[in-house]
Amino acid sequence: MDYLELSKALNAFGKYVIQQSRSNLTKKGKNSTSDLYNSLKYEPRQEEGAFLIDFIMEDYGAFVDEGVRGAGSSSNNRTSPFKFGSGTGKKGGLTKGISKWIKQKPIKQWKDKKTGKFLSYKSMTFLIARSIYNKGTKPSLFFTKPFYLAFKRLPVEIVKAFKLDIEKAIVLGTKR
Repeated sequence: MDYLELSKALNAFGKYVIQQSRSNLTKKGKNSTSDLYNSLKYEPRQEEGAFLIDFIMEDYGAFVDEGVRGAGSSSNNRTSPFKFGSGTGKKGGLTKGISKWIKQKPIKQWKDKKTGKFLSYKSMTFLIARSIYNKGTKPSLFFTKPFYLAFKRLPVEIVKAFKLDIEKAIVLGTKR
């Protein structure tokens, strides 16, 4: 049997989730390099009588979506499965990432409150990285929210599509 309508429904689901996720990245200011935005994709596939959809994104997309708990006690995000200070990441990875981000964003140099002199970008990188390491990052849910919203509607759409496919198969079967 041809599952054309079911394939259309699953493609519409995947397309909606990706479109809304990209929109959320932009609205929430999480689209500085467009790497994550451009990496968002879906791939529907059929396997042993099952219809599946794989959602693909850069590895760090999970951290942006779910946030990361800080190493300190005053963490912003206590529910994330990810945590700074767990010892599993690369040493200095956060500092390098923040340094790259500061150079890409037009961030004004901060002034030292005591001397009035501008801080170096290296000092700013250290201060931002230390704050993120201790406090963590808040979840953006840029992917999770659209996925669950679309998933709530999916069973109804699948039933309708499956019904159409069965009706088409019956009509085609009677014409033979």
